[in-house]
Amino acid sequence: MKLNLTKPLVVFDLETTGLDLVKDRIIQISYIKASPDGKEDRVNLYVNPGQPIPQEVVAITGITDEDVKGQPTFKELAAQLADAFRGCDFAGFNSNHFDIPMLAEEFLRAGIDFDFSKCRLIDAQTIFHKMEKRNLAAAYKFYCGRKMEDDFTAHKADQDTEATYRVLQAELDMYNPDTQEDEERWLKNDMDTLAEMSKQNDNVDFAGRIVWRDMTDAQGKVLMDANGKPRKYEVFNFGKYKGWGVADVLHRDPGYFSWMLGNDFTYNTKQVLTRIRLREFNNK
Repeated sequence: MKLNLTKPLVVFDLETTGLDLVKDRIIQISYIKASPDGKEDRVNLYVNPGQPIPQEVVAITGITDEDVKGQPTFKELAAQLADAFRGCDFAGFNSNHFDIPMLAEEFLRAGIDFDFSKCRLIDAQTIFHKMEKRNLAAAYKFYCGRKMEDDFTAHKADQDTEATYRVLQAELDMYNPDTQEDEERWLKNDMDTLAEMSKQNDNVDFAGRIVWRDMTDAQGKVLMDANGKPRKYEVFNFGKYKGWGVADVLHRDPGYFSWMLGNDFTYNTKQVLTRIRLREFNNK
């Protein structure tokens, strides 16, 4: 359906060096500027971030340091983009959570105070999640073909447990490699596969204060284990040691361990940190 526009809409996406709004930078910005008169302008720009592109980002985006070498920095593009975006609304996928905040940061770093508060910000992902419910009742109807209220009493733990068990079984039926033609929708019936599919982040502790990072060699190549999977190590995901290996920090600044144990972190975070410390002590 054609969009009912009252002013231009910029549908856009960013590729960046990472997800840190403070430290990371844009390496690609693509947008479609759709106008009420039906005109559509498509623009794709590579941006020199002024810092190396991490190998994990290269693996995901295919954009290398060589691709952005000689390209303008965001500061050099900022005035041009601000002029193109002036008076527009914005749309993206997960854009209100990440792309808009990152774009705002880049404009401010370039000395341009682009006022997004005057724009309507449309996020297709948020609309998707609100229109296509992701709760247990919706999953039960989708996978089991029945309304949950016809079979169970809502918000009873024993009832929800039974419904969840049936949903999991139905998921395995629907995505069975023996019957599912689309290989991308295959779901192998083993617990390792199901656990891997269930991961939403690289957290080591539940609070995400410590996260996993791929180990790399001096050239930035990811190191693999005997099973062909990336070798990983724990890094801090907050504070003055954000991005530092936990083991390195425990060796360099032993007092940091005591500081964390004495402050307002979850018991699980302290448990994980203690296990790492004991491992490092035993490996001396």
